[in-house]
Amino acid sequence: MEPCRVLVIEDHALVREALVRALEQLDRTCEHAQAGCAADAMALIESGHEFDLILTDLMLPDMSGFSLLSILAHRFPAVPVVVVSALADEASVKRALKAGAAGFISKTLSSGELVAAIRAVLRGQMVTPDFDAPAPVMQRVVRRRGIDSLSEQYGLTAAQTRVMELMVEGRTNREIADLLGLAEGTIKVHCSAILRALGVPNRAQALVVLARQGLRA
Repeated sequence: MEPCRVLVIEDHALVREALVRALEQLDRTCEHAQAGCAADAMALIESGHEFDLILTDLMLPDMSGFSLLSILAHRFPAVPVVVVSALADEASVKRALKAGAAGFISKTLSSGELVAAIRAVLRGQMVTPDFDAPAPVMQRVVRRRGIDSLSEQYGLTAAQTRVMELMVEGRTNREIADLLGLAEGTIKVHCSAILRALGVPNRAQALVVLARQGLRA
């Protein structure tokens, strides 16, 4: 397995070190780079460094993390960006996802939970705080068993996969839109693409196909 290249964007040195230690505890080799601000991060990316994952805080000294998310999503859409922040309230999480984040990890997690969350992200899973769980904030891995292979099998994008996961949970288009911070029309487009990929005419049959392959609520 090739090393995973990760960029950590965090202005506090102690937090950066904690994230690097978490990367070192994973079950795969991770090559990492560090940046203390958005400008340094962009300089690394624009100099030709390629990354498989970016971890960023929202509170950066030179730019709002939400603005950085939008820039990265527009200029480097193929690189997933996951927020690691103490601002883990529901409004901030939704805003980050709407700006282009592929996930959200709370800084309130223990070191073991942080490692588990990053491991899930590197497997392609979408991790967000579970606002239905009691404090402290727990992590919710949305993807079900076998989602990685199914996503690859059907050629789904990351956004389509997230929508498919929530479809499996029985969520309506409106609920999915609210959870992901997207327009309901965008969700309908993703749903149509999922149905085409699965080769079925409607959502009910799509759920049957997915259930047969291990995806159940």
